Amino acid sequence: MIKEALIRVENLTKRFGELEVLKGITEEIHEGEVVSIIGPSGGGKSTFLRCLNLLEVPTSGKVIFEGVNIADKSVDLDLHRRKIGMVFQHFNVFPHLSVLDKEEAEKRGCELLSKVGLLDKKDEFPRKLSGGQKQRLAIVRAMAMQPDVILFDEPTSALDPEMVKDVLEVIKELADTGMTIVIVTHEMGFAKQISDRVFFMDGGIIAEQGTPEEVFLHPQNARTKEFLSKVL
Repeated sequence: MIKEALIRVENLTKRFGELEVLKGITEEIHEGEVVSIIGPSGGGKSTFLRCLNLLEVPTSGKVIFEGVNIADKSVDLDLHRRKIGMVFQHFNVFPHLSVLDKEEAEKRGCELLSKVGLLDKKDEFPRKLSGGQKQRLAIVRAMAMQPDVILFDEPTSALDPEMVKDVLEVIKELADTGMTIVIVTHEMGFAKQISDRVFFMDGGIIAEQGTPEEVFLHPQNARTKEFLSKVL
C-alpha cells in the first residue's frame, strides 16, 4: 500500500537570472519512503532538494509539505521547517558549541550520539572531530529535531573515502527505522541498496524515476543509460 504524499511538488521551476535550473517538476515523495536523486553535475539535483525546504525559493510552482504549500508567502515557514531535517555536504556544524551543548536535553542528545558512535565525543568541539565524525554529528543534529523527513545533500562527497562507509551506515540505520529520506548522492551502490525509488535528474527535469531495479538494471531513458554506463 502506498502511503500518502508527505511532500508534493507541482510545476516547480527555479531560475537564476536567465538560467532555468528546474523546469516544471511535478512529483511526490511518500511517508516512510527513501528516495535517492542521481544524475550529472549541473542537472538540478541539489537545487531541487533545497527547494523542498525553501532554502532555495522556487521561481514558480508549489511545494506542498504535509498538506500545506510552504512556498506560499503567507505561510509560517519556520513552523513547517522544524519537521524537515537537513544534512549538508560540508557539515555546517557550529564551531563554538560542544558536541552536546548544555541547552540540549542531555538524555536525548546522548541517546542520539550513542546511535552514531559519538557518545565519547559529547564534550568535544567540532574542530577536533574528523570529517566523518562531523557529518555524523550533523545527522544527529537533524535527528534531534524529531523531523518527519530528512534531506541529505551529497553527505559523503566532502569525506575521505575511508570515512564514507561510516556515514552511509548511519543513514542506512536511519532508513531502517522508517524515516522518510531524500538523498542526493553519487554513491550508486548505496542508492541501489537503500532506495525505494530513484530519481535520475538531468537538464532540470526528473528524466526517469522508478525502483532501483528499474532505473539501474532496466533504464528506459537514453540519457539515463549513458550516465549509468559511465558511473557503474
